[in-house]
Amino acid sequence: MEERGNISIHTENIFPIIKKFLYSDHEIFLRELVSNAVDATQKIKRLSSIGEYKGELGELKVKVAVDKEAKTITISDNGLGMTAEEIKKYINQIAFSGATEFVERYKDASADKDQIIGQFGLGFYSAFMVAERVEIITKSYQEGAEAARWDCDGSTEFTITSAERAERGTDVILHVAQDSEEFLETARIRTILDKYCKFLPVPVEFEGETINNPNPIWTKQPSDLKDEDYKEFYKELYPFSEPPLFWIHLNVDYPFNLTGILYFPKLKNDFEIQRNKIQLYSRQVFITDEVKDVVPEFLMLLHGVIDSPDIPLNVSRSFLQADASVKKINTYITKKVADKLAEIFRKDRETFEKNWDDISVFVKYGMLSDDKFYEKAKDFVLLQSTEGKYYTIEEYKALVQANQTNKSEQLVLLYTSDAEKQHAFVEAAQSRGYDVLKLDSVIDSHFIGLLEQKLEKTTLKRVDSETIDKLVEKDETKESVLNDTEKEELKKVYEEAISNQHMHVEVAPLAPDDAPVVITLPEFMRRMKDMSRSGGGGMMFMGDMPDTYNVTINANHPLNQRVLKAEEKSKLARQAFDLALLSQNMLSGAALTSFVKRSFELMTNE
Repeated sequence: MEERGNISIHTENIFPIIKKFLYSDHEIFLRELVSNAVDATQKIKRLSSIGEYKGELGELKVKVAVDKEAKTITISDNGLGMTAEEIKKYINQIAFSGATEFVERYKDASADKDQIIGQFGLGFYSAFMVAERVEIITKSYQEGAEAARWDCDGSTEFTITSAERAERGTDVILHVAQDSEEFLETARIRTILDKYCKFLPVPVEFEGETINNPNPIWTKQPSDLKDEDYKEFYKELYPFSEPPLFWIHLNVDYPFNLTGILYFPKLKNDFEIQRNKIQLYSRQVFITDEVKDVVPEFLMLLHGVIDSPDIPLNVSRSFLQADASVKKINTYITKKVADKLAEIFRKDRETFEKNWDDISVFVKYGMLSDDKFYEKAKDFVLLQSTEGKYYTIEEYKALVQANQTNKSEQLVLLYTSDAEKQHAFVEAAQSRGYDVLKLDSVIDSHFIGLLEQKLEKTTLKRVDSETIDKLVEKDETKESVLNDTEKEELKKVYEEAISNQHMHVEVAPLAPDDAPVVITLPEFMRRMKDMSRSGGGGMMFMGDMPDTYNVTINANHPLNQRVLKAEEKSKLARQAFDLALLSQNMLSGAALTSFVKRSFELMTNE
């Protein structure tokens, strides 16, 4: 038997176009061919299970072999196989109306090159990205079928001849082109197989060993698995990572098909680098680890796998962004994560609190970016006080309601972004019986704004943004031991001593045991500058503006009464001001040197 013919495409030569448009992704040829072999193997297994194939199945596997000397790569299976007629039907007919249309449609090839293959059923023809000639030797499972050989040199011409093959199945033999000889290196092939074929559902053999796990745990029922199984699988995915905190097993078949396991890792400070750790599969074939449109943005820091046959193998970014199934998957994952966190909080609050530092970024980011997640998470998001205790939002509101409601009947939640640096302010607040929260993570500046937006009659103030009396203003007036003339004189002394236009001085009657000088950066100013630093819209100009501080002089502190009576009023005032700067780590360089010298002078004069 010998037959010659032309591949049914309306162009002189489609293969140079395939190479030109897909070259940067040329390693996927192996994924495509091995996936085809796996499909053929699974189909024979299916036919056997329903009684349409009566023969022996034998050991079902796919083999990949490299012959460097012959410059060939062979992908073999013992699946369905094909007859000569089926070769003509499935291999030779490519529905293109012409190369011109192809080039026009995909002239912006940088965006969706992967989709080109899937769009026109070109999975097999990706072989020509690396091969100058391709052979198929195949024998159908059908009784009495004869083996056939298909041969094509990369032009539109092919030959089909009789072949010798004892068993059913298919060999695809790639005669590797000179510019693709990197694929004759076993290490290169092993890397590609490990990337794309690690969890294919049929054993894949390379160099005498099975390189894949055909039964990963995401394909099993959660009831059949133990904690150790999940931990071992995590180690298989991420050999050098610390054990995960906990995990979520995804398993749904309506209104879409989805399986997978998402792990909550222990986050490092450089958590941005941890992205792209979730792997997307379609029927256990690896697609990508860029899952931004499948997984909600706030869960991109999770690790694990997602597998959905509803996502095509040759997926593109534009497909992911537009596909309805993908949007449903995104919503489902959000709900599943929220439900899991709520369950852990409800059943084992102690463990939840223990892991809070690692999971708080996920939770707060989710609340910021998804209203539905916020509604679920508001019941288990935790607020930590400087005393180390954890509270839900409602628990914390109940704790501080009586003492921290101001004269406008607003609840004031006090917080510190750096408990060590702001220690004096925290201590001052605690001396009044106020509680102070620790909100010091990278996301907390945004989370604070969210709480103010969502919680009625509630405001948050950083402890160093005002003097203690102004943080939680009450209906009470403190008397000053200084008269108006003395207050005005004290103000002028400090203004001259400080001599800085960005330090606004005021004299106020604080408690005698409060600090003599208090330097604060107003909450509004600090928030605007924080927004500017994080790229907040309309606030970029704030980043170039110098910080403007309020300097409150405590009229009732004995030191300031002494300043008014001192011979070197300015010197003593500057010393008090520098002490206030020093307490906030704001004193350095020449100013610090002057402070040290002045301290010795004052001590000597004493």
